[in-house]
Amino acid sequence: MQETKWLIAREIPRLRRYALALTRDPAAADDLVQDTLERAIRKRHLWKRHGSLRGWLYRMLYNVFLNQTPRRQRRAREIDLDDAPEPVAPESPEAGLLQRDIVTAMQALPAEQRAAIALTAVEGLSYDEAAAALDIPVGTLRSRLSRGRERLRETFDTSEPPVRQVK
Repeated sequence: MQETKWLIAREIPRLRRYALALTRDPAAADDLVQDTLERAIRKRHLWKRHGSLRGWLYRMLYNVFLNQTPRRQRRAREIDLDDAPEPVAPESPEAGLLQRDIVTAMQALPAEQRAAIALTAVEGLSYDEAAAALDIPVGTLRSRLSRGRERLRETFDTSEPPVRQVK
């Protein structure tokens, strides 16, 4: 029993990062993680030891997020990107600007696409693990990833067709 609590506690930083990607608000992310941890500890007997604890916790966090979404939308507020913690110190000012642009672009994605990209690209889960965590078929996950990546590409595609020089 203590071992399970310890294993759950080890996942808190990852859960917080994922919650922040979903909620876009540090305070709401902390609340979401707290609610998830309370539920996980209360229901730890349901975790099957042969499965991934991380995937089980991600699924639980996502379900809590979905259940709280209507409440959160009623009291939605805009947050300043300066309030969001920087995951890694940028190597240069340009890298810092790029990080900020990526965070802004991710925040503009619908929650389903943001969740899929956060689990696979940020948290490093396989497609099977991410689909299980979101409780969706792998094909649906791939579709959400494809649409989300396309929207991100459109956001960052600054290339314009070459202008012909007339002499």
